[in-house]
Amino acid sequence: MSNTQGYDLPRLLEIMAQLRSPQGGCPWDLKQSFQTIVPHTLEEAYEVADAIETQDWEGVKGELGDLLFQVVFYAQLGKEQGLFDFADIVATVSEKLIRRHPHVFANAELSDEQAVKVNWEAEKAKERAALDKESVLDDIPLALPALTRAAKIQKRCATVGFDWKTLGPVVDKIHEEIDEVMEEVLMADVDEDRVSDELGDLLFATVNLVRHLGKDPEQVLRGANAKFERRFRQVEHFIAAEGLKMTDCSLEKLDAAWDRAKQTEQS
Repeated sequence: MSNTQGYDLPRLLEIMAQLRSPQGGCPWDLKQSFQTIVPHTLEEAYEVADAIETQDWEGVKGELGDLLFQVVFYAQLGKEQGLFDFADIVATVSEKLIRRHPHVFANAELSDEQAVKVNWEAEKAKERAALDKESVLDDIPLALPALTRAAKIQKRCATVGFDWKTLGPVVDKIHEEIDEVMEEVLMADVDEDRVSDELGDLLFATVNLVRHLGKDPEQVLRGANAKFERRFRQVEHFIAAEGLKMTDCSLEKLDAAWDRAKQTEQS
């Protein structure tokens, strides 16, 4: 563990206030607003995820600190504008967690994980109703990654009964969308906009299968990316070991190297 003597949350808030002070503060920090900080927040969240996936625990500590700094920055901006401060943020999330976990903080009986999830969605529905939201989809952020947002849309629709109960129709829909993609692609006069539209439907249907199988599509695809990258790097290694360049090899040779990379992983 690193030496943390003299550093705590109140000190972090003081540091943030000093960075934003018109007298002696940091010029860059003084120029920032809620809007300009958002891209940095998204970047830091991804860097946390990357450090966790690579099991770089020292990196996780540092990246979580960077992410916490984003929250502290927003809190300082809110305080300056009379909107909220860090204590308000803490109070809001604490109240929400207690309210959404009556089986922990009250006397509610929720027998299993599924019951907990049902209660969680019910509490969120009450919150949307209190905010006078017209649709169950109203508060799903547009800025979410597309795969994550697709799964969230589907999950939210399922809470009001708009969902298949078995895997059969889910899989059938994927085959249907594949057929529609190929129908557009094979047209004599291909309409690229319609091809894109059908490809989007295919991706959306595939996300639905991932969700029905209890997986997170963003994590599943990140895993697939990592696996492909790992195997492709192995292919590059095999080809280089023969004194060849990738661009000089036939697809058949590259496929053979790919199969070898897969066998190496599985052995």
